[in-house]
Amino acid sequence: MNRLRPVLVVTALLIRLPTFASAQEKNAPPFKVGVTTRSFIPPEPYNWRGAQTHALITTIWYPADSAAVEQPQWIGSPNSPFARAGKAANDAALAPSPAKLPLILLSHGTGASALMMAWLGTALASHGYIAAAVNHPGNNVLEPYTVQGFSLWWERAKDLSVVLDSMLADSTFGKRIDSGRIGAAGFSLGGFTMIEVAGGIGEPSRYAAFCKSPRADGMCVAPIEFPDIITKSEELAHADKEFQTSLLDSSKSHRDPRIRAVFAISPALGPAFSIESLEKISIPAEIVAGTEDSVVPVGSSAQFFAVHIPGAKLTLFPGAGHYTFLATCGDLGRRSRPDLCTDAPGVDRDTIHEKAADLALSFFSDKIPSHILQTK
Repeated sequence: MNRLRPVLVVTALLIRLPTFASAQEKNAPPFKVGVTTRSFIPPEPYNWRGAQTHALITTIWYPADSAAVEQPQWIGSPNSPFARAGKAANDAALAPSPAKLPLILLSHGTGASALMMAWLGTALASHGYIAAAVNHPGNNVLEPYTVQGFSLWWERAKDLSVVLDSMLADSTFGKRIDSGRIGAAGFSLGGFTMIEVAGGIGEPSRYAAFCKSPRADGMCVAPIEFPDIITKSEELAHADKEFQTSLLDSSKSHRDPRIRAVFAISPALGPAFSIESLEKISIPAEIVAGTEDSVVPVGSSAQFFAVHIPGAKLTLFPGAGHYTFLATCGDLGRRSRPDLCTDAPGVDRDTIHEKAADLALSFFSDKIPSHILQTK
């Protein structure tokens, strides 16, 4: 009987969603936003998934000093940007107080980049959180994609743990992070990563079985970057030792106990998880998705996770598709990738971002509050 409760919550949220407004929406953000980049290099050996760059390039948004001057940020050339990346002050000084700040790790979707999470990262930073978004090796748009980067999903959880280690050791941010207030948020395959760091175990054999069954849905369509991904993965599974070693890790838990709460946006690959592993998740989880998501249909992923993760809450945005949760596109993006940049009639991407960010702020303010939200 308890497993029906998350679905009932969804219905209630859908009814009141159009009039939803929280304290964060009503009040001006208390902090200016700073942004900087780090190149974190973990100890070798490390599974770089065939990527050219052997570093975890990480974008960090943070509460900045009140004297910081925010400027529009872009994905691509400012003269012809692919998409917007919010407003922030490059390399601004950290806000002098509070002394300790919570940290949210961010994980992008398949083939995207850290900057695609800017709409959430800047919102978090403006309310007193440090937000660190990693570019996952072999699976980000900054360099050529790799089969390993698209196939070894669970390695992403390790990336987040390394970024967490590195942020805590960072000369600027380390001493300001409250190690007892760490959360994570991710979109699509980044949402899958949220379930992994929370303790769920996503196994490729379960996903393969689902895609061979009558229940197969949009998740089983090969990515356009690798239409022959199954064949190429099988070849590596037989010939590449590093790939073989990683496959053995797929059935192990990648729970990072330092992460206290997770927020999953259109999380993918629900069929890869056993119900048993989801029912063992013991940290707070919240999920958002769009009702018209044909890439990661909500029934087999978002709703599946909400039903089986204890206490999880799910909000569905009417009319929103999968890519509604990507950054809002500029002219170049709309011309070159209408599939990623075009939403259904009546769906305003910026509004969805604001409401989803507000839900994330409400969730994290309850589970791992920032100082500014604790005092309200």
